[in-house]
Amino acid sequence: MTKTIVITGASDGIGAAAARQLADSGHRLLLVGRSAEKTGAVADDTGGEALTADFARLDDVRALAGRIDDLLGDDGLDVLANNAGGIFGDRTPTVDGHEKTIQVNHLAPFLLTNLLLPRLLRSRGAVINTSSVGHRLFGDLDVDDLDNERRFSANKAYGDAKLANVLFAKSLHTRFHADGLSAVAFHPGTVRTNFAADSSSLMRLVYRSFLGRLILTGVEEGGSILRWFIEGTPDETWFSGAYYDERTLSNRVNPQVDDPALAEALWQKSAELVGIPAS
Repeated sequence: MTKTIVITGASDGIGAAAARQLADSGHRLLLVGRSAEKTGAVADDTGGEALTADFARLDDVRALAGRIDDLLGDDGLDVLANNAGGIFGDRTPTVDGHEKTIQVNHLAPFLLTNLLLPRLLRSRGAVINTSSVGHRLFGDLDVDDLDNERRFSANKAYGDAKLANVLFAKSLHTRFHADGLSAVAFHPGTVRTNFAADSSSLMRLVYRSFLGRLILTGVEEGGSILRWFIEGTPDETWFSGAYYDERTLSNRVNPQVDDPALAEALWQKSAELVGIPAS
C-alpha cells in the first residue's frame, strides 16, 4: 500500500536517510526542512516534494500546514513523522517568546499535528514522534515552567522536550485511537549526526570526539528505524501509545510518562501556548 508521508527534519540526519531509503517505495514524500537548499537536494534524490519551515517560528509552522493542505487537496495524510529537533545552547527565546528547545522539539510539532489532524483522521493515519532516551535521563517536566525559566540547562531542556514527545504520543492515542489514529514515540539510537552542533551541552563534545564516532549509531541505521515505523502497520508492527527503544517496545521510561494527569495538563498548556483550542 502506498502512503502519503510528511517527514520533518528531512534535510539531514535520520530524516534524510529515511527519505532516501523510501525513495523507490512508491510513497508520496513531503519533506520538510529548515534549509531550502539541503531539503531540495534530498527531494531531488528521492522524488519527494521539498517544503521549508523554521520550527523556531510558529508562523512558519502555520504556513507549512497550509501549504500541505494545498498540496494534498482532498486527500488524507497517512503518516506524519515529527522528526525535527535538536539540543541547543543558552536559554534564548524564539520570536514567539518560548525557549527554543521546547518550541522546536515539542510546541511546533504539536501545532503541526493538530493542524493536520483532520487529514490524519480521514486516512486513519499515524503520528510518529522521534524522541530520545534523554527523556528518561534528563527529563523533569513542569507544565508551569515549560520554558525552564527557573532551572535551565541544555540537557534538562532537551530531556523535557523529548519527554513531551512521549506524552504527546500517549495523548494522541488516548484521544483519537478509537477514531482510527495511531501514535508512537521512539528512541532512534544515539545517532551520529550534527544535531548537537549548536549546543553548549557536554553531548556536543561526545558527538565530535573519537569515542563518539565509535559508540554512536550510523545515520543509515537510524534512518532505517524511522522507516520501520513509517512503513509499519500500527498495532501489528508497533503498538499505538507506546514508547520504543529503537525497534523494541520498552518500559524503561521516565516515571512521568505514566502520569495521565500530566499528559492532559501538557496538552492543555501546549494548546494555550500555540493558540489552538484545547479540546
